[in-house]
Amino acid sequence: METPHHVERHFTGGEKVRDVVIGMSDGLTVPFALAAGLTGAIVASRLVVVAGLAEIAAGSIAMGLGGYLAARSDAEHYANERIREQTEVREKPTVEADEITEIFEAYGVKPHESATLVEALKQHPEAWVDFMMRFELGLEKPNPRRAVLSAGTIAGAYIAGGFIPLGPYVVFPTAGSALTVSAITTLIALAGFGYIKGHFTGAPRVRSAIQTALIGGLAAVVAFMIARAIS
Repeated sequence: METPHHVERHFTGGEKVRDVVIGMSDGLTVPFALAAGLTGAIVASRLVVVAGLAEIAAGSIAMGLGGYLAARSDAEHYANERIREQTEVREKPTVEADEITEIFEAYGVKPHESATLVEALKQHPEAWVDFMMRFELGLEKPNPRRAVLSAGTIAGAYIAGGFIPLGPYVVFPTAGSALTVSAITTLIALAGFGYIKGHFTGAPRVRSAIQTALIGGLAAVVAFMIARAIS
């Protein structure tokens, strides 16, 4: 009798989701706060749209650059730590071997039980370094394209999110009329975004939607109050 093939499904897009969350959440709240703040001082929606587009352009570039630099820093940190581990494996093999034993002891594996694996790793220095990077330092090898992908994802999500609160100002000629629609649209978008995020991360979708709407809505209200006070 043929045994059914077991397929494990795990979500592996954590970094991408994080970038989308960063870009989309800021893209939804910051342009909304700017537009809402300008509404108190400007009657024509056209001027709000122009200012909003300028903010979206500047914000997406700044956020994308921040994501790029953060990813580059992670890659440089990994490279530096790997060089250090390679040196320690080469110059202090006994100490590093003892560290492997300690790692397995944390999982309940006795020294005599892990001895065979320790000896096997000694025969494969690069695999030994890989093991230490992951289990001693908790570092995963970053994707070489991570910096570019992160920058593009964050910037793209920021732009996509920014056009949602700005859209009503394109449709309605007066800023006052557009503000109410923009607030409602932004709140719905935050809830929908949270629901989709919950679907991909495995979190309860409704709870994720409510949390995202509350947190994003609170941030938008605070930003709106500050913008209105300044304007």
